[in-house]
Amino acid sequence: MIIAERYHDISCGHRVVGHEGKCRFLHGHNYRIHFSLAADALDEIGRVVDFSVIKSRLCMWLEDNFDHKFLIWEQDEMLNQLQAITAESLVVVPFNPTAENIARYLVEVIAPKQLEDLQVKLIACKVEETAKCSASYTL
Repeated sequence: MIIAERYHDISCGHRVVGHEGKCRFLHGHNYRIHFSLAADALDEIGRVVDFSVIKSRLCMWLEDNFDHKFLIWEQDEMLNQLQAITAESLVVVPFNPTAENIARYLVEVIAPKQLEDLQVKLIACKVEETAKCSASYTL
């Protein structure tokens, strides 16, 4: 299998509901999101997909929707209070915003919509919270 990969950097805040340590507090990361795409066959030029397509479809989705925003779980008890203070900076998500859940969401929910007219599929996503800590989701 041949895989095309590209990463994108964003800055984003979150908190992990139920976390036993520091991550239960409001904080943020300079995330690096790695996208791995595959296709049943290479195109006529010999590519899985042009890297600019990954940028325009997936990296720019991150820029438009997550960059410089605060991810908050729809079940977070702090949601109403934060909406009262800064609703425009919040992204309400249907999951506790761990790196693992972000990676799965990008693969299962976002990428199929962003790539629906192409003959390519996001097969894996790696979310780095720091240079030392990351989580990956693979189909």
